[in-house]
This record gives sequence, C-alpha cells and structure tokens, in this order.
Amino acid sequence: MLGGNFLEWNFIFFFNSALLGVGLAMDAFSVSVANGLNEPCMKRRRMFFIAGIFAFFQALMPLLGWFFVTRLVHYFQMFEKFIPWISLLLLLYIGGKMIFDCFRHGSCECDEEKPAIGLAALLVQGVATSIDALSVGFTIAEYHFSMALVSAFIISFVTMLICTAGVYIGKKFGNKFSNKSGLIGGIILIIIGLEIFITSFI
Repeated sequence: MLGGNFLEWNFIFFFNSALLGVGLAMDAFSVSVANGLNEPCMKRRRMFFIAGIFAFFQALMPLLGWFFVTRLVHYFQMFEKFIPWISLLLLLYIGGKMIFDCFRHGSCECDEEKPAIGLAALLVQGVATSIDALSVGFTIAEYHFSMALVSAFIISFVTMLICTAGVYIGKKFGNKFSNKSGLIGGIILIIIGLEIFITSFI
C-alpha cells in the first residue's frame, strides 16, 4: 500500500534525497561543463538559466516515474528499456551538432549576442540527462505524494548547485581553449551518451 507517515519525515529521508540528487546530477554536471566550454563568454544569468533547466528536468522525471510506478507500472516497465537508447540518440545529436557547427564556422569562439547552445538544444540536453531519473520512481514509490514532491525538490536544488559549478568550470577551461572548446564540448556529450547507454546494460 502506498503512503507514508509522520515518522518517515526524518534525517534519513532528506539525506537519501540529497544523495539521489548528487548521483542523478553527474551526467548533467558533465554536460554543463561541455556547455561552459562551448560558451566561455556566457554571462552569469545564462549560467543559472542553464543549470535551472537541468534542475527542472531532474525534479520532473522522478515525479513522472513516481506517477508511472504507482499508477501505470506495467506500461512503465515496457518503456524503461528504451531509456538508454533515447539518452544516447539525443546526446549524439547535440554533441555531433556542436562539433559540426565548430568546423562549419571555422572557429569555436562564442558570441555573447548569439549563444552557441539554443533553448531547444538545452531542453534536449535536459531530457537526455534526466530521463534515466524516471527509474527513481521505483525508489520513491512508497512515498506519499508530498514526500515525493519534497524529494524531487531536494534533487532539483542539488542539481542546480552542481550544474552551476559545472558551467563555471567549463567557462574557465573554455577561455583557455577557446578555439577548440566547442569541439571538446561536443566530444564530451557524445562520450556521456555512450557512457549512459553502455552502463545501462552492465
């Protein structure tokens, strides 16, 4: 039976949610570094915007997973096997496009007026790096909705902090390797996609 009680609101609940946030944010962190590499001159406001997109999807996916597991578990189990393929294809596309644009323009330097990564690409990155968090629905399936919501918020907050740091780190290295940063960022995205895909079968 689903649900929870007051005793479940304890330190272990908050600690486990924070640990989930750290674990789930690792792919998003790597992609954030790649985005920072690709746009070494991005402003602070855009850094927080990028981190916010990852944080939003890292909160949304566990909640969707919770809903599917508690209401549509049979259909979710059928869909789950496609998750690694979706992540792989999305990250291969964005990473490949980043590399292609770098060579097409003959330079990987960024333009403050025209960000290297558009909103659509950022949304694709957000989905690609968080879709595996749907499986967290199994982990939090015993929570009632309010606990699942709080857990998702904690995961989102942790992701926001980690991804902001990732973008900042990428910016710093991007300034040093500005002529190759887009190429490096694209390669990182492709590697992340392959890593997600391969580890899902191990």
